[in-house]
Amino acid sequence: MRFPTNPLASRLGKALLALAIGIGVAAGVYAHGDMVPQAVDTKSLPQLGEKWLPENPYTPEAPAHKEALRIGSSAYNQNCARCHGLEAISGGISPDLRLFDKDCSSMADAGKKQACYKEMEEYFVATVRRGRVRDGRVYMPPFEGTLSQEAVWAIKSYIDTRRVP
Repeated sequence: MRFPTNPLASRLGKALLALAIGIGVAAGVYAHGDMVPQAVDTKSLPQLGEKWLPENPYTPEAPAHKEALRIGSSAYNQNCARCHGLEAISGGISPDLRLFDKDCSSMADAGKKQACYKEMEEYFVATVRRGRVRDGRVYMPPFEGTLSQEAVWAIKSYIDTRRVP
């Protein structure tokens, strides 16, 4: 059985579909690109000073580790999850931070493994502080001046707990 077609209804349907797709794409672009960094209250953590430390002071052995995880989880959700995904599980827009230093974990030589982790920590801190810009496009906003050293290391501590083996 054939149904009569109405050319006006057909064109209207196509126009509405195109509009819906356009709105969906625009929403996705603005959701990723309109990020305003949020300050984080780190008063309950040991204050680290102005000079950036070369390694995370909030390791699992550190007395402040539990508090760093609490603050880091909240700070991650406020500042990172929008692009990198809830619980550091990326939806594909930005790198999956659970896999950030995965290459290091497979190294057999303990010295090389530690050097790799140290290099990745340096890269992480530099990226968070200065952001990432390529060809004039902002892929990640800079957080220096918004996030303190304590906040950045607390976020790194949280991300380390999300690491995929």
